[in-house]
Amino acid sequence: QVQLVESGGGLVQAGDSLRLSCAASGGTFSGYAMGWFRQAPGKEREFVARITRNGGRTDYADSVKGRFTISRDNAKNTVALQMNSLKPDDTAVYYCTISGSDYWGQGTQVTVSS
Repeated sequence: QVQLVESGGGLVQAGDSLRLSCAASGGTFSGYAMGWFRQAPGKEREFVARITRNGGRTDYADSVKGRFTISRDNAKNTVALQMNSLKPDDTAVYYCTISGSDYWGQGTQVTVSS
């Protein structure tokens, strides 16, 4: 059974940075494309970023392009999301997922104050 556990969320001010991490266990991590999604209060869950199995390609939502960077370490079974220049609109619960699967982490709260 695959498990995904996010960490690194918190309360920051606009313009600050945060680094989220997702640790995977129970599967062959290097065989999965990975993604980050987020869900703000009262809104649907939305795509944030995706990274291919070997990290050779990344994709981002337009709203985070140039500010967020997704990366992975297949030796450590982790995927990270570096978030810079945070805005209040980035406030949400952030989820890690295996792309195209039903495997999701429990989420980590990111709150950006103005």
